[in-house]
Amino acid sequence: MSDKSGTESARDVWITGIGLISSLGEGLDAHWQALAVDEPHVGAVDTDHFAPFPVLPMVPLELDKQIPRKADIRQMEPWQRLGTYAAGLALADAGLAGDLERLAHMDMIVAAGGGERDVDVDGQILAGLGVAADSEAFLNERLANDLRPTLFLAQLSNLLAGNISIVHKVTGSSRTFMGEEIAGISAVEIAARRIRAGQGDQFLVGAAYNAERKDMLLSLALGNTLWQGAVNSVWERANAGGGMVTGSLGVFLVLESREHAEARGRAGYAKLGPVLSGRSRREPGQAAAVARGQIDALRPALGDKPVGVLSGATGIARTTLEERALLETLVAEGIVGPIRATQSLIGNSLEAAFPAQVALAALALSRKGFYRPTDPTGLELEAADVPTQILATSWGFWRGEGMALLEAID
Repeated sequence: MSDKSGTESARDVWITGIGLISSLGEGLDAHWQALAVDEPHVGAVDTDHFAPFPVLPMVPLELDKQIPRKADIRQMEPWQRLGTYAAGLALADAGLAGDLERLAHMDMIVAAGGGERDVDVDGQILAGLGVAADSEAFLNERLANDLRPTLFLAQLSNLLAGNISIVHKVTGSSRTFMGEEIAGISAVEIAARRIRAGQGDQFLVGAAYNAERKDMLLSLALGNTLWQGAVNSVWERANAGGGMVTGSLGVFLVLESREHAEARGRAGYAKLGPVLSGRSRREPGQAAAVARGQIDALRPALGDKPVGVLSGATGIARTTLEERALLETLVAEGIVGPIRATQSLIGNSLEAAFPAQVALAALALSRKGFYRPTDPTGLELEAADVPTQILATSWGFWRGEGMALLEAID
């Protein structure tokens, strides 16, 4: 699905609230400081618990600031806590926290994974199978006794939306998309399209990912997608065999029609323009062809000067090198200006990756600045001018290519 709104005069979509937590910190000021002011560097890196794969863990959070009831915190898995916390930050940032009348009419779209496994139970079952006299009877007994229905219910993907509804009283419609990075792209895309079409005035959109999970790291490692060694830029990794570093992250955006935001006296961080999604089989050149088609579709919306790019490159060799080649061509054509790869510092957060790109693009536009380069290979150069338009892109580690065009609000 692709957003045709680049040539429409439909309602403007503003980003009026952002909740962002990652290994770099909590909130917009912390991320701006780490990415735009200080010498760029990754936050804490866990190289012990998941060796040989580095992981970027979440900064410590005081969960009760956004999830007041301890009973709610206990029944959530870590990724649900991160998402519910980030959602609370976004609502507070947009001036909507506690506004029950508006929250009752707020729609929600969440991108989520399949829930977290109980690794301890898995380990006990696997260990017991090796010594059980009757392995089938043992397995049936353990499945019946250890994997309780309540445990499974806590792992359902749509429980993040449910927890947000319970804790923050967001009680309009809700949808949950599954499917790694493309789920996050679709969540933002559908919300923006619905606002433009007059099918809603305000949406809470976002995702969360807990990277500190042995089950997910095992799955990703079996696909030969993870980086081993010191955490460096995605462009460096691509030139050295490739691999991604995963990072814990929670991000939610409040999207509103311009009219709705102005009626309640709220300014926007940025205007969210066309959001485009695509998918290829990732044969050589296919992802670049999808992205080139998206650039062509955006041309009517592009201004006179080159756009800044927040690239969602993962560091996986073939796709990252293919994306780099396309970006270099677009720079030579005068379409693209300064490029920054955010996953060099915050890691890949799968479903949350694209909403985080959009959040960081909106932040830069609102601050009338851009992020510092983190790449010693020569692709990321100092910005000659402050971008007034930014492309937030995402090439999923396995599938899914998307981008969004954001513009500064005058």
